[in-house]
Amino acid sequence: MSRENQPSDEARDTLVRIAYGAMAAHTAGAAARLRIVDLIGDGARTADELAAECAAQPPAMGRLLRALAGIGLLVERSPGAFAVTPAGALLRSDGPDSLHSFVRMFTDPAMLRAWERLDDSVRTGETAFDAVFGKDFFGHLAQQPQLSADFNAAMSQATRDTAALLPSAFDFGRFTTVADIGGGDGTLLAAVLKAYPSLGGILFDSAEGLAQAGTKLARDGLDGRCSLVAGDFFATAPEGADLYLLKSVIHDWSDEQCAEILRRCRRVIPDSGRLLIVEPVLPPVVEPSTAGVVYLSDLNMLVNVGGRERTRGDFESLCRAAGFAVRTVTRLPEPSRFSLIEAAPV
Repeated sequence: MSRENQPSDEARDTLVRIAYGAMAAHTAGAAARLRIVDLIGDGARTADELAAECAAQPPAMGRLLRALAGIGLLVERSPGAFAVTPAGALLRSDGPDSLHSFVRMFTDPAMLRAWERLDDSVRTGETAFDAVFGKDFFGHLAQQPQLSADFNAAMSQATRDTAALLPSAFDFGRFTTVADIGGGDGTLLAAVLKAYPSLGGILFDSAEGLAQAGTKLARDGLDGRCSLVAGDFFATAPEGADLYLLKSVIHDWSDEQCAEILRRCRRVIPDSGRLLIVEPVLPPVVEPSTAGVVYLSDLNMLVNVGGRERTRGDFESLCRAAGFAVRTVTRLPEPSRFSLIEAAPV
């Protein structure tokens, strides 16, 4: 290899950071499980102090704190005294912008073990999770109440930014009732209902998915405007809405399964109604600087649940197969990676 074709230091650093990426994720996950950021609070704490509070070894705690500072979640203000950075503050379990549950879930063995077989999934096209755990991802969650609660909380935290943007990005005032299919604890639907006081809501999910929904809607004063309906979206969709909303549902499933979910919606939606899918839309050409996480999400769908991220053409094909026609595709404002795919019955 000629000198001019040799990798630059920057290129080497990029690859080394990628190779260490899993270690950084586990470091953040350990911090979340040990509640390091909660314990530090707004000041600065030492390894000895934190170790005493979470029954840890002080030397090992010091090494964890240095690593957290090295990846930008803490800062060492003076020798041995660590404080929380703005990024680290997102690990506070009680913060309004908390990603604590999200980090816990995405560093849990239930999310990561199948990734060890990514190469097998690439060779076969099959989901690795089923082989590792002996059942599919959502079946596994249904048998693990605490893990299911963690997953619901993680999805709620992941939805929060979209919930802040969606009400002003789409005219919900055209409709009377919105049914949120696979809506979990109601984070997204609650934001819409609060922004549109005349709108009614139906929150539809499995019993496990709805476990925390009643409490949240009551806390937001919306329990009188929103009904909870438990069910299987492969078998049915709730009647009575003129807008059917699906956020982060379609990417969990194969094309055949997605078409079945959408057909269930088509059977109950009025001819004047609309379907609104909220998902990332892959661009025609890879954009690594702005959308790299979308392609990692695509691989996560491959190894864990059997779904995929899709292009506009993919969404148009799915909708057409279920009796819908895509009318508009609108990207939510940055930094969101989601788009609004509006479709009408045909």
